[in-house]
Amino acid sequence: MRQGLLGGSDTQLRLTEGADALRLDRVHSPIVGTPVSGRVAVTEGVGLRVLEWEGLLRPFLLVHGLASNALLWSGVAEHLVAAGHRVVSVDLRGHGESDAPACGYSTAVAAADLATVSAEFGSERPVVVGQSWGGNVVLRHAEFSAEVHAVACVDGGWLHLGDRFASWEQCWASLAPPPFAGVTAASMVSMLRRRHPDWSDGAIQATMANLRVGPDGTVEPRLAREHHARILRSLWEDRPRDRYERIGVPVLLAPAGDPAGPTGPLVDEAARLLPRATVRWYAGADHDVHAQYPAEVAADLLALA
Repeated sequence: MRQGLLGGSDTQLRLTEGADALRLDRVHSPIVGTPVSGRVAVTEGVGLRVLEWEGLLRPFLLVHGLASNALLWSGVAEHLVAAGHRVVSVDLRGHGESDAPACGYSTAVAAADLATVSAEFGSERPVVVGQSWGGNVVLRHAEFSAEVHAVACVDGGWLHLGDRFASWEQCWASLAPPPFAGVTAASMVSMLRRRHPDWSDGAIQATMANLRVGPDGTVEPRLAREHHARILRSLWEDRPRDRYERIGVPVLLAPAGDPAGPTGPLVDEAARLLPRATVRWYAGADHDVHAQYPAEVAADLLALA
């Protein structure tokens, strides 16, 4: 492990339910090859939290989606590490436990931040994996970096919100995050368990790490609303199809949901224009397919190594 990349305690967040309340504790991670938590400085005064699992084989760099966090990749990381690979999962700026500066909330800046994290691998060219907005981020990173072995886009990367919404105002009106005023952590956990009965406890815990729990037990998003809006606007403005032909490394497209739905044509377009694309549908799966089916996603990722 490179000390310049990481350093710190080998802990992760766990939710603990008591008789009257639910609290966040620090506990040792159950993941194979326990991760170490540390920070990478991407610019002056801005550090990103990264989790690293040691391994001797080709590294994987895992990137979460909008308003998510690095812990959502823990289930996938468990299987990659069990196969011998080094894994790094990153909290993008404003997310998870990374710093939240006043500026820099766009796909382009996230890709630049990712390049700084990736540079810590030295001569080891990683497989770079992004989910949802993270898919757009890793494709943009791969467009400009020669230090990428392969790319995987997990239910994202082909997002063209400008095709769906004629104006930014329409986009925000439809996709703005819901208010959390008065919502308790306990009610959020119950809701997640109802909606995702096949998710592991670890996946529920990782999803709760998207939120900050106050002294009264109510929650608020870790990603500030104004920062969420700036990222969403950059997604609305982004045109990944303009860069497809310039990405020469292998790209796995792993969409979830209904192949006959609106995602289908976007995936077909990406598969046609990317020089070295393969498609693996997770029909009927959740958007957070990496949380729902970590073993299956990991198996598909290992084929890229």
